[in-house]
Amino acid sequence: MRVAMLAPISWRTPPRHYGPWELVTSLLTEALVAKGVDVTLFATADSVTAGRLEAVVPAGYSEDGSLDAKVMEMLHVGHVFEQAGRFDLIHNQADFVPLVFSRLVETPIVTTIHGFSSPRIVPVFKRYEDRVHYVAISDADRNLDLKYAATIHHGIPIEEFPFDAQGGDDLLFFGRMHPDKGAADAIRAATATDHRLVMAGIIQDEAYYRTEVAPFIDGNRIVFNGPLGGAARTHALGHAKALLHLIGFEEPFGLSVIEAMACGTPVIAYNKGSMPELIEHGVTGFLVDTFDEAVAAIGRIGEIDRKACRRAVEQRFTVERMADRYLALYETILAGN
Repeated sequence: MRVAMLAPISWRTPPRHYGPWELVTSLLTEALVAKGVDVTLFATADSVTAGRLEAVVPAGYSEDGSLDAKVMEMLHVGHVFEQAGRFDLIHNQADFVPLVFSRLVETPIVTTIHGFSSPRIVPVFKRYEDRVHYVAISDADRNLDLKYAATIHHGIPIEEFPFDAQGGDDLLFFGRMHPDKGAADAIRAATATDHRLVMAGIIQDEAYYRTEVAPFIDGNRIVFNGPLGGAARTHALGHAKALLHLIGFEEPFGLSVIEAMACGTPVIAYNKGSMPELIEHGVTGFLVDTFDEAVAAIGRIGEIDRKACRRAVEQRFTVERMADRYLALYETILAGN
């Protein structure tokens, strides 16, 4: 089976720190290659893969400000479709733009929908739903107007997330500095319960960060470490009492949730989007509806068995499980085609 994996190009694949779409694309690519699948990764030229790498874009446009995002994206998408005949299947991880090329080739196409940035893009997905096989990353993120081939949850390489049986005394916020991710509520909750809060992530909304987050960072009780990768990332995820995921939107998935759980860290999250699919209330964390409930849940973290958090990821959210489910979908599509 020859698969063309079309990565997004905002960041390198895999990303150096932030880049959830690129991260999932990399994890799936490497897992498929390990299973003997012939995968060509279409990504930025500085990307790293055990498969073949094809690139016309030198670097991620979010990493190199000299690159025009729209120009780079058109060159990137055109590059894979010009070679569509080489492949048995194209797997698009790069949002809606590649869909408009789908009727120009005969190669079957799978598109993982990583979320909808706006309702305005849904008509593009609707127009090509008879040509492209859509995968939702959670049942919560399915659009009721679209046809889907499957829901496949993300998986992580659990061996890269060391289990910490003890955790620590600090609370953790891990995500974009943006109203969607709830950094301000995390600060309020930590302050209300007299806990130190460690924060990590990129600053995506400068105004929000400047007004709702920065004034409270003192380097002591509220600490902001910026984006973290590698060992620093896994240490932060494991060496915490709980992850606060007090989101302000319908989260399509939430990689940091399963990463924290893999390290043994329970999660307190607003009951929105995919959170009920990831967190078992009272077992791997707490699903809450209000800020006051979040504060109360912090006091109950001792009820959670950190081993249960790890076990849930081992059973449901490994990269091997994700790859097996995608491979089964590919085989079904190719058999039908």
